[in-house]
Amino acid sequence: MTEPAPTLGEVAAQLDAWYPPHHADSWDAVGLVCGDPAEPVRRVLLAVDPVLAVAEEAVARDVQLVLTHHPLLLSGVHGVAATDPKGRVVHRLVRAGCGLMAAHTNADSPVGGVSESLALAIGLTDVRPLEAEPDDPTRGSGRLGRLPEPVSLRAFAEHVARVLPATAHGVRVAGDPDRVVSRVGLCGGAGDFLLDRAREEGVDVYLTSDLRHHPASELREHDAPGGAGAPALVDVAHWAAESTWLPVIRERLLERWGDTVEVLLSEVRTDPWTFRAAEPADEPIVDPQETHR
Repeated sequence: MTEPAPTLGEVAAQLDAWYPPHHADSWDAVGLVCGDPAEPVRRVLLAVDPVLAVAEEAVARDVQLVLTHHPLLLSGVHGVAATDPKGRVVHRLVRAGCGLMAAHTNADSPVGGVSESLALAIGLTDVRPLEAEPDDPTRGSGRLGRLPEPVSLRAFAEHVARVLPATAHGVRVAGDPDRVVSRVGLCGGAGDFLLDRAREEGVDVYLTSDLRHHPASELREHDAPGGAGAPALVDVAHWAAESTWLPVIRERLLERWGDTVEVLLSEVRTDPWTFRAAEPADEPIVDPQETHR
């Protein structure tokens, strides 16, 4: 006898057990956004962003639950009229009988979370939190690990570019391309809040997204003569880094419910950037730190 499909409430409860909402940051908005907990879930769609194109994909693929990393209603709202982009997502899903759930900062730091998924995707070993929580050394911000063998910074960046989905952003690097790197720190999503921690840990390279000019520049100044040293930086697209979590949560859902639930990865690329202008080819860009050596 075929096991019945779980209800939306049962799936939501399992996701909350893996990624407890009380671990979300105070400003975050995670959990079930819309949907009837009593309705059965036969098909789940996983995506990074709850945009209208993903909602349309969910309807077209007859999905009963969309699980995204980013929340739909992060800021306070007073309505979800279909005249607003977020309201249109809610209306499209509700009309189709499809629920929406988000696991955001509560899914960043645990085992099986976003940062660990990125670390494993690029092949790190001996993975542990870069900044562990005081009461649980397995949970924490970012991840720290080692490459199977030392490589040049250029080779590491090229490896990251191959592992992650291609984006207009590409892979930006700050540092000597011939520098040998082995110890890697990283954070899925926007991780400049861990720059100092990465330097304190003595990592060779720190990988994250959304690095701003001033924090990156100030960190690199530690690598100038007389400084205490600083990691090289690798900056990748936010969407590309966090998309590495989707196959991980897919496997967890399949292990939990087997053939009773089909788990799909979204085919919509929700990275907001669409192209980048060609760079001038006449003069190479020189690492400013090299001018001091």
